[in-house]
Amino acid sequence: MSDLSLEPIQAASTSQAPKRWYDGLAQYQQQGIQHVLATVVAVNGSAPRALQAKMIVTPDTICDTLGGGGLEHDVINTARQLLKGEIDTQVATNSKRSAEDKSEKAKLIRRDAVYTKHYPLGAKLAQCCGGSVTVMFECFNVTPPLSILVFGAGHVASALMTVLAELPCQVDWVDSRPEMFERYLSEDDKGKTSQHSYHLPAHVRVRIDEEPIDFVRPFIKKQGQRFILVMTHDHSLDFDLVREALDSYIALSVDAANKDTDYTKIAMPYIGCISSATKAKRFQDRLLQRGYDEQLVNQITMPIGLTLGGKEPMAVAVSIAAQILQQYHNS
Repeated sequence: MSDLSLEPIQAASTSQAPKRWYDGLAQYQQQGIQHVLATVVAVNGSAPRALQAKMIVTPDTICDTLGGGGLEHDVINTARQLLKGEIDTQVATNSKRSAEDKSEKAKLIRRDAVYTKHYPLGAKLAQCCGGSVTVMFECFNVTPPLSILVFGAGHVASALMTVLAELPCQVDWVDSRPEMFERYLSEDDKGKTSQHSYHLPAHVRVRIDEEPIDFVRPFIKKQGQRFILVMTHDHSLDFDLVREALDSYIALSVDAANKDTDYTKIAMPYIGCISSATKAKRFQDRLLQRGYDEQLVNQITMPIGLTLGGKEPMAVAVSIAAQILQQYHNS
C-alpha cells in the first residue's frame, strides 16, 4: 500500500523552501500553491535592500529576503493576512467606498490582488537605517487550489497529463498497473524495483496501488475545488470508484451535520466518468436501484468533457480539461 496522503506538494518548513524568489515563484505557480510576491518599489534614504528586491511568502514558507528585521517581519505578516482575506485591498485604491463595503474583506480578495504599504523604517520599525521603503504585495492563487484525482493511465489520461502539465494544479494520478507508467521512466530506471523517479512535472504525482479506491475518501476531505476523473480500463472498477465518491461525500455531509456544521455549504466535488451514453445510463440506473438520491446521481458528469467534437485521445483530453477549467473559474 502506498502513502495515501493527498496533501498539496510543498515545502514543509522555511528551511526547505527555495532560496531565491524566482525559484519559489516558478514552483508555487506550477503547483497552484497560494503565495505573495513582495517587491520593494520605492526607497528613500537608507534601507536594508535596494529597489526591486523581492521575496516570496506562502502560508507556511518564505524564500529570499527583504533584509530581515522589523520590516521583513511585518511584510511576512501582511502577506499572510492578504492570503487569508484579512486585509481589504480595495480601501487603499478607492477611499470613497462606504464603511459597509469596507467591512467585506474576504470578498474583495481577487486572484490577482495587488496591495502596497509604506514603511518608515526608523519611526515605526525602530530600524537604524532611518530611511523608508514602499513594498508592493502581489497575491497569486488566492482562490482555492485546483486539485485533480485521476484514475486510469490509458491513452486519454496520458493525453490529459500533457495538458495538465501546463496548468497550475495539483494532480494525483492513480493506476494499479506499474507498466502503464513505464513510458515516463528513463532507461536506467526501467526494471528497478525501488522507488522510481518519473519524468513528469512536480505537481503530477504517480500513485501505483492495487486498491485505487482507497484514494477517494482522503481526496474528498481536502479543501478547495476537487475534481475526480474516473477513466480506468475496467467498467466494474469505474462503478466502484464513482460509488465510493458518492459514499464519501455523503459521509462527510452527515459528519458535518452531526457537528452542527452547515453541511449544505459543503460543495460536492466534480465526479466525472468517461463513458458512452449507454454506460452512463447503466451506471445511473444501478445507483438509483441501490437507493442513491436521484438529485445526487444527476450531479455525476457522464460522459465527461465539453462537446467539442473529435474522438482522438488528445481531443477528448482537451474537452475534459476545458470542462474542468470552466467549472473551476465559474465557481
